[in-house]
Amino acid sequence: MSGNPKPLPDMRRNRERMVRQQLMPRGISDEAVLAAMGCVPRHLFVQEALRAQAYEDHPLPIGNGQTISQPFIVAFMSQLLEAKPGMRVLEIGTGSGYQAAVLAEMGLDVYTVERIREIYQTTRDLLRALRYTRIRCRLDDGTLGWPESAPFDRIIVTAGGPEIPVPLVEQLADPGVMVLPVGVSRRSQELVVVRKRDGKLFRSNRGGVSFVDLVGCHGW
Repeated sequence: MSGNPKPLPDMRRNRERMVRQQLMPRGISDEAVLAAMGCVPRHLFVQEALRAQAYEDHPLPIGNGQTISQPFIVAFMSQLLEAKPGMRVLEIGTGSGYQAAVLAEMGLDVYTVERIREIYQTTRDLLRALRYTRIRCRLDDGTLGWPESAPFDRIIVTAGGPEIPVPLVEQLADPGVMVLPVGVSRRSQELVVVRKRDGKLFRSNRGGVSFVDLVGCHGW
């Protein structure tokens, strides 16, 4: 048996296939989202042993009980933000950094908060190595947001909590859009879109999802 490792498939073609077969047929039509998903090297945001599976239609573990969301969920949440280049977006739950990288490729200025030190350090270093200069990383309780840099045109939360955190509502610009999973039971939530307009909040549900726990003062 040869001692040489099995070579990985062509990742660029895998990205193109992911966009064409997983995203477009399921209603992802935002050109900026599709372009970003086709550009970001997702395989670099997963554990090395799992890179051959990086573009498959399911989440993958990244350590510390956390996961990288399946490509469709990343694209769907990005599309729901209805973001335009130059907007400032707050992400709660940096995780692997993949969602932040997609948002940066869309031309957004990203402020992302992670609570687990090991993940924060690894992801921060990866994003720097990939030269994502539009992404600012912070180690903190994400449910408290990033108040000194508020307001944010858009907010995205990539972990599920029992309620919509009040500090995030306060830090959302008017007009503004926030997308997050909310549910009274862990690992089973509704994907919620919150719109702030003229001082009022408008909420709509966009289907069931399953995310890791949002832990913090305004989470679990």
